[in-house]
Amino acid sequence: MITVQGLRKRYGNKLAVDDLTFDVQPGVVTGFLGPNGAGKSTTMRLMLDLDHGAGETRFDGRRFDEIRHPMHEIGAVLEAKAFHPTRTARNHLRMLAAGSRIPRKRVDEVLDFVGLTGVRGKKPKGFSLGMSQRLGLAQAMLGDPGTLILDEPANGLDPHGIHWLRDVLKTLAGQGRTIFVSSHLLSEMSLMADELVVIGQGKMIFNGEVDVFVRQFTQSTVLVKTPSATDFAETLKGMGATVDPAPDGGLLVSGADASVIGELAHRDGIVLHELATRSASLEEAFITATGASEEYVAHDVTAGPPPETPPPTDSQPVQETGDDTTDKPAGGAA
Repeated sequence: MITVQGLRKRYGNKLAVDDLTFDVQPGVVTGFLGPNGAGKSTTMRLMLDLDHGAGETRFDGRRFDEIRHPMHEIGAVLEAKAFHPTRTARNHLRMLAAGSRIPRKRVDEVLDFVGLTGVRGKKPKGFSLGMSQRLGLAQAMLGDPGTLILDEPANGLDPHGIHWLRDVLKTLAGQGRTIFVSSHLLSEMSLMADELVVIGQGKMIFNGEVDVFVRQFTQSTVLVKTPSATDFAETLKGMGATVDPAPDGGLLVSGADASVIGELAHRDGIVLHELATRSASLEEAFITATGASEEYVAHDVTAGPPPETPPPTDSQPVQETGDDTTDKPAGGAA
């Protein structure tokens, strides 16, 4: 179990992490979410004593600096390409294993586990981002730790790799390990995570179950399809529900459960062709929850395409700019 208490970090005038307190439970995958600049990487660095600030983090009751052989208890990957530039993948892991009293045979085991046996003799500087992520996970698993802390481990992985990573982390959590993982892939996080820690501008927004987060920051709707849509819509509005037309036909009703809507239809003799609850997504909840704390706000494209430039005429001579070399030979002669 990870216990984080009062983490705080300031860079100049900016408070990057603002009094964060949360627990990461064993046996589940806990996702760590927040917009760019929210303070996720800084928080992870503070947890692992790679940065200094206020507050403390305890791993099963001990601070990181109190753990004699950390790789046996905590596996962490905060940078995808943090490898020695001249060593092979295998020798990089052998070096780490020797420093942590890990048997050399474990190196080949974790390389096989992440699918890198075929490139174990190659240098990681030539690896793709996805291969580097796999080597990072091998490094984190080297000491067979009970706790994993991973920053954006799915970056660079192809769809098969992402599916594999999801299965691996859920399996490890099922073994009773503590898994804390950040990601911007919200659709994947909705499939992987059981619990969430969501921050914005360094402050806590939410800590709890994924389903609770979605319910708290979104509103489910009920799709109703009936040949009596107009009359039934008035009935639903009369009971206080909000009714909007559905893009694919029918009614989208919020403010009333499907069971209540079904009972009303039965009471009034309304024929229903479809009655289905549509739950909001993790992405919708995340946008709602973190919108006010987004640091880098871009704008939608509202203008149309630029007007076409009319061809030059006798009354509109082409002006020489002195820097057009498009048609000049490579030697610069005219």
